[in-house]
Amino acid sequence: MRILLTNDDGIESIFLRELALALINQGHDLSVVAPRSEQSWVGASKSRNRGVHSDKADFGFGCPTWSVEGTPSDCVNIAIDHLLDNPPEGVVSGINIGLNTSLAFIIASGTVAGALEGAVHGLPAVAFSQEIDDATYELFKTPQPKPDAKLAETLKISAGIAAAMAESLLESIPRESFKVHNINFPMPCTPQTRVKRTVPAHMMVPGLFTPRDDAGKHKLIFARGNDISPKELITDKAAIAEGFISHSLLDYTKLGS
Repeated sequence: MRILLTNDDGIESIFLRELALALINQGHDLSVVAPRSEQSWVGASKSRNRGVHSDKADFGFGCPTWSVEGTPSDCVNIAIDHLLDNPPEGVVSGINIGLNTSLAFIIASGTVAGALEGAVHGLPAVAFSQEIDDATYELFKTPQPKPDAKLAETLKISAGIAAAMAESLLESIPRESFKVHNINFPMPCTPQTRVKRTVPAHMMVPGLFTPRDDAGKHKLIFARGNDISPKELITDKAAIAEGFISHSLLDYTKLGS
């Protein structure tokens, strides 16, 4: 299957690398087009008021690879229209460093937006994300971070499961359907970890910025928010807490209902 792979953590992310290698190992015809630098929490934004630079480069993925000085949505747009010799049959985004669960975080996610951009182009798409703890998240914001043995093992397993799921997930979505699979892996993840069908949790996330400082600036801080999901829902957040792989289908046609 011809697959376009992107992410929001940047072209040098080891999470992206592991998924790329796993997809190639599954025999897919892969192209990687990812942001030059981290673009987390940018949602579906596009670089409207500046030119976007792209470079073909070898990042060791073993497939055609470009870095783009823009957002995940920029990457998918530019890749399909200008970089790839043949159009992809599906778009895969991830593996994201950290979960993309609940409505509050799915809407803000650059990883989910990269997949959504595929859907906007009429292509089936899937986003993959990996649970990590707070300390590991902070580690991966430093230059050249290295995962510990536990995370490295889980990441390889998650990437292998993602690659094995990718084709069937993409083939399950008709073209021009505006649907995206959103998959989240727990920590740890093993070959025996089961998949649970879920819906996004209903989260309220106030207080994402600090008070105004002496320079007049408000800085973004992380807040987990409050879960107000109806108890009858089987949510992505609850599934991860129970150690399952969460599988939600995001149907953007429901926005008009």
